Amino acid sequence: MKLKDFRTFFNNELSELYPKKEIDAFFFRSVEAILDLQIMDVFMKENTNIEKENLAVLQIITGRLKLEEPIQYILGTTEFYGYTFNVNPGVLIPRPETEELISWVKETYSNNSEKLSILDIGTGSGCIAITLKKEIVSAEVSAMDISEKAIKTATKNASLNKVAVNFIQHDILSTTHIENTFDVIVSNPPYVRNLEKEEIKNNVLNNEPHLALFVEDDNPLIFYKRIADFAKDNLKQAGSLFFEINQYLGTETKQMLLDKGFKDVVLKKDLFGNDRMIKANF
Repeated sequence: MKLKDFRTFFNNELSELYPKKEIDAFFFRSVEAILDLQIMDVFMKENTNIEKENLAVLQIITGRLKLEEPIQYILGTTEFYGYTFNVNPGVLIPRPETEELISWVKETYSNNSEKLSILDIGTGSGCIAITLKKEIVSAEVSAMDISEKAIKTATKNASLNKVAVNFIQHDILSTTHIENTFDVIVSNPPYVRNLEKEEIKNNVLNNEPHLALFVEDDNPLIFYKRIADFAKDNLKQAGSLFFEINQYLGTETKQMLLDKGFKDVVLKKDLFGNDRMIKANF
């Protein structure tokens, strides 16, 4: 089958499930991964015959996309902040909004001459911890997660990106104190309420780990409260706490931090105008 014919097949198979722009993105990512072709190559080599083995793999990818599996899990990798990360159903797929959280931490400490110590809580793929280590090279970075699978994936990603991060397997809900203290604690914990599930696309709802996504409707700030208490004991003097948050609970999250004695609490919107991040000092 020629490349242009496969593209027609690919579009026809997925047209009822995804918008055209998304199908194009899937197509280009797939042929880059399997055929090592960039976008311009696709147009220049559209009459090239696809080898049988590669065509079989591309057809499998097409079938899995029809089942609404995320392309990142199918290919096993994704890009975050310009770096490559391995991902699998044991970890969340990193989101662009989380890149904004990274940038906020980086901007806050851009003129800092001291050697920072940073802890990422609920690290998942390790995207926050590893990216901060890449961007703030002198920092000492640690990362915590309850999931053994996540820790293994994050460890591999640290090796892939050639950085040293100290990974710790702990359940933050039952961890009250650890020996080290930190200048920065950052977290993107579970924050989607069960009542918001209807807003979640099937490719997320049916594939990504619910442990890392959802919280009960009657206690949606459970992780934020626990991490805030942990931060009070484990932040250095003048240390900062950064959260990615539920866009609907910005006011509640800010008030919770104020009630726990944090100061200089700043709520920040993402590029889409949603309350998405919060920073506090203690």
